[in-house]
Amino acid sequence: MAGLIPQRFVDDLLDRVDIVEVVGSRIQLKKAGKNYSARCPFHNEKTPSFSVSPDKQFYYCFGCGAGGNALSFLMEHDHLPFPEAVEDLARRAGLEVPREDSRPGKPNQPRQPKDSPLYPLLEAAAQFFKQALRNHPAKTKAVEYLKKRGLSGEIARDFGLGFAPPGWDNLMQHLGGDSLQQKALIDAGLVVDNAESGRRYDRFRDRIMFPIRDSRGRVIAFGGRVLGDDKPKYLNSPETPVFHKGQELYGLYEARQHNRQLNELIVVEGYMDVIALAQQGLRNAVATLGTSTSEEHLKRMFRLVPQVLFCFDGDKAGRAAAWRALEAALPTLEDGRKVRFLFLPEGEDPDTLIRAEGLDAFQARIVQHGMPLADYFFQQLSREADPQSLEGKAHFATLAAPMINKVPGEKLRSLMLKRVSELTGLDSSDLEIPAKPAGENDYPSDYFNNTDNHEAPPAYADASAHVGDCEPRQWRKEGFKKGDFKAGNRFNRDRRPPPREAISVEPPLLGALRCLLKQPALAQEAGDTQILAGGDDHYSHLLAALLESLRKHPEQTTVHLLARWHGTEQGKLLSALAQREWLISDDNQRQLFLDSLQHLIRQQRDKRLSQLIQQSRDSSLSDAQKDELRLLLSQR
Repeated sequence: MAGLIPQRFVDDLLDRVDIVEVVGSRIQLKKAGKNYSARCPFHNEKTPSFSVSPDKQFYYCFGCGAGGNALSFLMEHDHLPFPEAVEDLARRAGLEVPREDSRPGKPNQPRQPKDSPLYPLLEAAAQFFKQALRNHPAKTKAVEYLKKRGLSGEIARDFGLGFAPPGWDNLMQHLGGDSLQQKALIDAGLVVDNAESGRRYDRFRDRIMFPIRDSRGRVIAFGGRVLGDDKPKYLNSPETPVFHKGQELYGLYEARQHNRQLNELIVVEGYMDVIALAQQGLRNAVATLGTSTSEEHLKRMFRLVPQVLFCFDGDKAGRAAAWRALEAALPTLEDGRKVRFLFLPEGEDPDTLIRAEGLDAFQARIVQHGMPLADYFFQQLSREADPQSLEGKAHFATLAAPMINKVPGEKLRSLMLKRVSELTGLDSSDLEIPAKPAGENDYPSDYFNNTDNHEAPPAYADASAHVGDCEPRQWRKEGFKKGDFKAGNRFNRDRRPPPREAISVEPPLLGALRCLLKQPALAQEAGDTQILAGGDDHYSHLLAALLESLRKHPEQTTVHLLARWHGTEQGKLLSALAQREWLISDDNQRQLFLDSLQHLIRQQRDKRLSQLIQQSRDSSLSDAQKDELRLLLSQR
């Protein structure tokens, strides 16, 4: 029996994932102010009306009304049922989805993982290496090395550092077991099978061990630094079914664990550089795993942060690595993304330099000497093709134009081409390669012929009309009827908004709901609102339910509330309300909420009072009803 997914886990999951990363992995987003925009994947449109808000963790389409959080996006875009969408998000966040056994008398049992058997084997190897660093007789040299590099026990723990003892088969003896287990060790890259000699032996021997983790925190590979004179100095795990070094970044999991609101990643060259920066307080460094920075690396980083800083040695090899990183970065540079380059003094690396000059000086160096990508681009090309002569200008333009035209950000591309024009005297229109028609190849060729993709998700499409610019007569004094959401009514998604002069003041019911979504903590100031639950209005019940939920779980955020009502009639309205921009300040929202709530309570009391008075005329009241009538009269 699969069991239910606990609601608290769903709430925690939505706190951990970033909707920009989730949506950006499915469709191409462009920075638009503080939000991101794209053409809506849920209906056919020529101009972008789909918006993703990193602050609110919502998406919303102003064309078709689709909207929601990261979970609802996966459900609608990938056509996934709720459990599978949760599983997908959990994989991104590095979490295991718990399950509750709903059978009577059965304790809650977590779902059994279905991952590759290599994961527990690699984790066992990581534990073996950590224990060896603590207890093995040959640990002294490894411990002294780490102390010499200034590492603390806390950093060693956070990064899971270990020690592979000298000897040919320490790990194999510890984990080897039968031939099947040894075969698994070979598949995991931990044991080498020498076909010529017929011998099997540990891949890592007499080395400091650096476990490499994926986005879920699972150990997928290792890097090892030699303690003696053996070569190579650093040795990485080979490619395995769970490890693809061209896609992974060392230290990314640790950086995200330390700070869920990362703004920039620093790319360095080695494991010790990542750890040394973390030791000094810079917990946002990552390293590629023996490969050049690839476009895939950049895409992955830009799903998490808007800025990337490459930190390289200032020698010839460092500058060559920087240029390769620049070439990989160009196709990923949407407007709003930033890439900088920091070159260190000759003979220095991030590890030695930050230990020598300290954190403050190193951060000042980043600010003062971090070179924007465009500046580095033109500096290097000017050395290659001096634009002082006519031949140099032609050569410069020939080199620059094809590279610049790879930049997807229209503003950045235009500015860089303008700079080439200034340096060479050529017209910028002669430099730009004609762009593809808008959206070409952004989606499969048959995307817009597939009617399954044209329809906006019914859970959101019609609800948005209720919070748009509507004519005064469309608002009901008591709220909206459930039937208002049905397709084909006058609130449907195809209706054009009315003229500005037709806009009316938002009813108190919607005002209170919107305030509560913007500031859930206001529920604690609401006082006694029980009477709202007794009304016959559909959305008064929703307001009462929101208030009750927030009183029981005051830690809930807007995202949690939307998740709880996702897929319901009420959820449609909540999603639309939460997405709509509001010019009312936070302080005024509080007062509006309290005033609206008092108005609604007074309105409901008057309605109930009228009902009781009318009933008393038609028939007798019970003792409880008489007491209720006296109370309402006194309150009035």
